[in-house]
Amino acid sequence: MTETRRWRLAAAVFWIAAGANHFRHPRFYEAIVPPPLERWRARVNVTAGAAELIGGLAILPERTRPAARWWLLATLVAVYPANVHMAIRPERFPKYPPALLWARLPVQGAFAWLTWRGTA
Repeated sequence: MTETRRWRLAAAVFWIAAGANHFRHPRFYEAIVPPPLERWRARVNVTAGAAELIGGLAILPERTRPAARWWLLATLVAVYPANVHMAIRPERFPKYPPALLWARLPVQGAFAWLTWRGTA
């Protein structure tokens, strides 16, 4: 297996698993929806999960890979406010140390890098 293929597979598995988690653990994802969208938290969760699943699957065929790249990078931008919300409101997430909530913010850059490499 080539290095390019390994990156592609890693990115696809990551995004498919991430998307599936929205459906396996909806309470977690619904809890991190920022206040302006709380009224639609279930819809936001389903939409984010579907976007991640679709993007992960779209990485696999060569024909859809370029669109998957931009779709998933846009998805990262769209869900970033939830990560910021967790970091600035740690009292709403007492199960997690505040430092961990802040550490999640730059990790999103690693997800973007994996997406970029996996869709090359």
